[in-house]
Amino acid sequence: MKDQDHTKLPTGRDIPLLAIGVIGIGTSGPIIAKSLIPVPSLIFLRNLIGGLVMLPFAISRGEWKSTKQLNAIYWSALAGVLLAAHFLCFFWSMRLTSVATGTALTATQPIFAALYIKFKGGHIPRRSIGGMMIAFFSVLVITGVDLTLSIRSFQGDLLAILGGALAASYVLISSKVQKEISTSTFTSVCYLVCSISVLPVVILSGSPVTGFALNEWILLAALVIGAQLLGHTLFNLSLKRVSPVVVSLIVFFEVPVSAVIALIWLSQQPPAGTIPGIIGLVFGCALFVLRSNQDSVVKN
Repeated sequence: MKDQDHTKLPTGRDIPLLAIGVIGIGTSGPIIAKSLIPVPSLIFLRNLIGGLVMLPFAISRGEWKSTKQLNAIYWSALAGVLLAAHFLCFFWSMRLTSVATGTALTATQPIFAALYIKFKGGHIPRRSIGGMMIAFFSVLVITGVDLTLSIRSFQGDLLAILGGALAASYVLISSKVQKEISTSTFTSVCYLVCSISVLPVVILSGSPVTGFALNEWILLAALVIGAQLLGHTLFNLSLKRVSPVVVSLIVFFEVPVSAVIALIWLSQQPPAGTIPGIIGLVFGCALFVLRSNQDSVVKN
């Protein structure tokens, strides 16, 4: 990962894969906000179904025979635990704050990913720091506005930011292990371990996993198809070739997608004071990758 080019933008088939992935995960926030299924149940069912869908593809590859493959599977299991924690933070934030705000703050994951890469000796150009600082101060603006509105919204903001840090850890592991195993093996292990990790929360909270109304099952199916299979799985597939920093950054385009869907479908608009912060957050991260790419071109 140290030698990987963390400034190179996606090319070829990764462009449509990531574009579809953005639309897929962009549907997640509005569906979660709309659904009445308890948060732990949504996470458990979503990942259980997603993992079972990917499992036959993983079994057909038989990637558990070498020591490196087994080690990669262990890391995939750890990614599943981190993904479970990320989902708990993100799903609950959708219930506490607006979809646009929660999605924007969760999408801070490229900042956490970039800091980790830098800490491990990877190259993150100095010219990118300006974009990161704009994004950081935009986060302060958003959380400051929400704190003046209600403690509930502020709690949702904090959960969303923590979710961003956990998501960064998950994509970093995904990028690492897929040098040894396929996307189908990684995602099947990761999703199934994620569902198992959330199961104690389901039991302790008394959250049901059956008996929902038909429209709730439809929302769950949309969540699995859109956010899980077309979102997370396609992003993981691109992580075989694209830096986790860049993939994390592209997740920022989820923010306007979710905001538009929430506005049209849920008539949900974030408070006026948070809109400049969301714009600054997206702009800061866009500046981060553009500056990085320019710096790479100049050096080459």
